[in-house]
Amino acid sequence: MADKRHGGPYDRGRADAYYRRPFKPHFFEEGSYTSKRVEALSPEEREAYRKGWADQHASGDFKDWGEAA
Repeated sequence: MADKRHGGPYDRGRADAYYRRPFKPHFFEEGSYTSKRVEALSPEEREAYRKGWADQHASGDFKDWGEAA
């Protein structure tokens, strides 16, 4: 089962997809943006990020940024 903790690879994949940020696998050692960002992922961590990304896309739920002025 994927590590779904806040700041973990799955969580970061979902967040990046939700905010429509680029696919760039990473996670945080502890909480998001309050600890060291890790970009050298193991195959399992990379897969958790990919799964979070895919699950979020499959949900169809994305940040509504409103219409451009």
